[in-house]
Amino acid sequence: MVLNCTSGPLSSGPRGRGYLSDDDAAERPSKSARKRAAHAAQDLGEALIGLPEGELASLAIPEELAAAVRAARRITSRAAGARQRQYIGKLMRALDPAPIRAALAARGAVSAREAERLRRVEEWRAKLIAGGAAALEELARAHPGIDAAEWAARVAAARAERTRNTGAAGAARALFRALRALFDTMP
Repeated sequence: MVLNCTSGPLSSGPRGRGYLSDDDAAERPSKSARKRAAHAAQDLGEALIGLPEGELASLAIPEELAAAVRAARRITSRAAGARQRQYIGKLMRALDPAPIRAALAARGAVSAREAERLRRVEEWRAKLIAGGAAALEELARAHPGIDAAEWAARVAAARAERTRNTGAAGAARALFRALRALFDTMP
């Protein structure tokens, strides 16, 4: 018995039934592209889970998604958490992710600037404690409005605290806070 595979109900075109024509394939993204988009949406949803409540509330997201994110924070089971993250990803696919990405990027930029500012303050504190008068003069040149005697007392207290090595860091913390306040007034 010989079967004719080119005719009959199973072949509805040159490639057979169930395949997209070339025109349809050009309009629709590939399966890999759809999976990448789904994973990106789920990753964005996971970033939402990590946001503090105040920042989540400031985003313009639907209440259903916000409730799903809040629920995901309370879930302790690994499997249930994975299902909840997939559900959040499903909800995210129905939204335009650009505004959420922009808000998260702005939050990241603010965090990076804050980290850089704190690093700079810490470097100045270390320089003042290690360098003494020379470093204090450099700080006075950079910030001419400071009271040199007051800053000299702060630095001396932090240096004495470090040489005693008692484990207390009150003077060093006070110096850090003063430097942070000084740099907050600067652009």
